[in-house]
Amino acid sequence: MENKSLACRQVFTETLLKLARNDKNIVAVTTDARGSVTLDNFANELPAQFVECGIAEQNAVGISAGLAHGGKKVFVCGPACFYAARSLEQVKVDLAYCRSNVKILGVSGGVAYGALGATHHSLHDVAVMRTFPGMNVVLPADARQTQKLVELLVDNAEPFYIRVGRAAVPDVYPDCDFEFALGKANTLLDGNDLTLIATGETVYHALQAGKMLKEQGVSARVLDMSCLKPVDTDAIMRAANETGKIITIEEHSKFGGLGAIVTEILSENPVPVRIIGIPDEDVVHGTSKEIFAHYGLDAQGIFKAAVNFLK
Repeated sequence: MENKSLACRQVFTETLLKLARNDKNIVAVTTDARGSVTLDNFANELPAQFVECGIAEQNAVGISAGLAHGGKKVFVCGPACFYAARSLEQVKVDLAYCRSNVKILGVSGGVAYGALGATHHSLHDVAVMRTFPGMNVVLPADARQTQKLVELLVDNAEPFYIRVGRAAVPDVYPDCDFEFALGKANTLLDGNDLTLIATGETVYHALQAGKMLKEQGVSARVLDMSCLKPVDTDAIMRAANETGKIITIEEHSKFGGLGAIVTEILSENPVPVRIIGIPDEDVVHGTSKEIFAHYGLDAQGIFKAAVNFLK
C-alpha cells in the first residue's frame, strides 16, 4: 500500500477481496450499500461469494449467522448506524450469543455522515456492543492498521464489530512495520506528564496534539487504543501509575465508550481523567471536520484541553 491517506472502508474491502480470491469460504454480505462500503469490485469479481440483502439489516445479520454456521467466514457490511441500532437484537442473539464467525463492518461511523444528523450518527455503538458477551469491538486508526486487522480477522472465528469512518484519513503509521495485536494498545509517543488515549479516527488528532504539547515542554504519552474489547487494561494501569493524569478522546458519546472503559478500570485506583467526546445533546450539523472542531476532538481542541487539565 502506498504511503498516502486512504479511506479505511476502501482498504478493508480491498484487503478482503485479495484474501477472498484464495479462500472461497470468505463471504461478503451487504444491505444495498455496496457503493458506501466499496464492495463493487468484490461483488463483480466474486459474485458467488457475495450476498445482497437489500435494505434489510436484520435479515442480513440472520443470513450471515446462518452462513457462518455452515462453515463460511462472513463479513456483513453497511452503515454503522443501522447495524448498531436497527439490527441490534439480531446482533445480540444471532452473533454474540451464538458466537457466530461474523464480522460486522460498520462504515461511516461516529459523525461521518455529518449533516444527515442524529438518525445517521452512530455515537452509541461502542457502549452497546461491548456489553454483549462474546462480541469484540475494534476501531482502527488508519488504513495500514485496517489492512492488518482484516488479515487477522479472517482466521479468527469470534464475532467482531469494526467501526470505520467514510473519508480518507491521515496516516498514523508511516509504514507497515509496526506491531498490531488484538487487545493491545500501541504507544505512539512516550511521556510522563499525562497520557492521551484515543481510538479510531481521533488517534491521529491525539498524536498531533501530543507533538504540540512536546513543543511546549509537556511530556505527553499517546496511546492508540484501537481495540476496545478486549481492551489493554495493563496499558491503562501503567499510564495511570506513570503519568498520573489521563485524557481520553473518542468520536462517541461520553457515556459508555472509551472514557467510560478507562474510568471503570481505574475505579479502584482512580487518577484524574478527562473525557473528550460527544456530550449528552443533539449533535450540531456540519461536516465531520466541523463537528470535530466544535467538540474539541481535533488536535487543537485536544491540545487546549490538555493545557487546561495540567493547570
